[in-house]
Amino acid sequence: MSLQQYREKQVSAEEAVKIVKSGDWVDYGICLGQPIAADQALAARAGELSGVQVRGMVSMRLPAICAIPEPEKHFTWNTWHCTGVDREILRKGCGYFSPMRYSELPRFYRENITKIDAAIFQVAPMDDQGYFNFGPQGSHMKAVCDRAENIIVEVNENMPRCVGDEHAIHVSRVKYVVQGENPVLPEVKGAEPSPVDRRVAELIIDDIPNGACLQLGIGDMPAAVGALIAETDLRDLGVHTELYTDVFAELSLQGKVTGSKKSIDRFRQVYTFALGTQKLYDFMHDNPELLCRPADYTNDVQKVAQLDNFISINNAVEVDLFGQVSSESSGVRHISGTGGQLDFVTGAYLSRGGKSFICLSSTYGKNGSAKSRIVPTLPVGSIVTAPRSCTHWVVTEFGKVNLKGLSTWERAEALISIAHPDFQEELIKQAEQMNIWRNSNRI
Repeated sequence: MSLQQYREKQVSAEEAVKIVKSGDWVDYGICLGQPIAADQALAARAGELSGVQVRGMVSMRLPAICAIPEPEKHFTWNTWHCTGVDREILRKGCGYFSPMRYSELPRFYRENITKIDAAIFQVAPMDDQGYFNFGPQGSHMKAVCDRAENIIVEVNENMPRCVGDEHAIHVSRVKYVVQGENPVLPEVKGAEPSPVDRRVAELIIDDIPNGACLQLGIGDMPAAVGALIAETDLRDLGVHTELYTDVFAELSLQGKVTGSKKSIDRFRQVYTFALGTQKLYDFMHDNPELLCRPADYTNDVQKVAQLDNFISINNAVEVDLFGQVSSESSGVRHISGTGGQLDFVTGAYLSRGGKSFICLSSTYGKNGSAKSRIVPTLPVGSIVTAPRSCTHWVVTEFGKVNLKGLSTWERAEALISIAHPDFQEELIKQAEQMNIWRNSNRI
């Protein structure tokens, strides 16, 4: 029966996207699941269409609909979280960013988003029971499917089939099936940790106990922590994270990750989407140790709080002397998004023995034009990702400080102590002008 439905619904990409009309809202899903053949076919119809709104996030390829001449006359890209690709779309003036906490995204679709005319995304080949697996992206995919008027799946034989919860859609729910050209999945290879990355990682490692449950954010510093863990004697680690990367796979293959100490999802590594190398995708295929769950589960503060010794490690762009963390913009220049950082900062602190680490290099820019990432106040337009009341540990290559329970002047003193020495005197002057520094202070 499933195979018969498959055959009846299988059409070309060009035929499938004919259901899209001017003014429609279309959803492309997330990251590795964004369509290719159907996207190209939709872009080819640009001359027939106007006002088509397309949602997506964490883009790894420039969508064809945004690569045509004057795309803004036909399509508008709406992203929930930016990569360099998404930022380029916004810079071209044919897209917008939608702020959100990642834990809330599935609920947005179920309660706030009233119109999804078509959902189009890549999937793994249909299984014997008639289900198409979403691959390594649980995220908000089930919520999208629950609300979409029409669903088009683009089959990619290179998409790993991942074990998950709310992680597949039956052929009976699908409008059209498109056989894609089976492109290889985009790969992201981690950079070799810099001396600064490694020093920050060393400072954090000291606070990770055996049996800790790990969440590593996007970026070189969280990856450096994972790489350094591989060189330690840490054992019986657990994983409950938003993004699953090669770091976790390597730790698993070394036997350091068992999940035996987890109070929920014991022995399972929980994540909501993945990005890395082909080695990672091969590791994830049909791996029962891994569990892909929606973002409203992985990023649920209360779920995180149930996991003892939860260690959350995330990057930041800047931190001001009040302890406000900006991780998604530099002034009005948009970079990424809130994602799950606030969820994990909050949840980790509620965990028994848990800790949240915000890590950043003390400076940015080249020699002669270096600037401090520890700043008196965040620049005008900078978005506060984690408010000062939530920030726990902040780490640079010059040290780590725990801001919980500190007054404003104690925070200023602590944060200046881990700023680059070349900027400490100026930061003290600025703190004095803001009345958050006392002459008796010493760093």
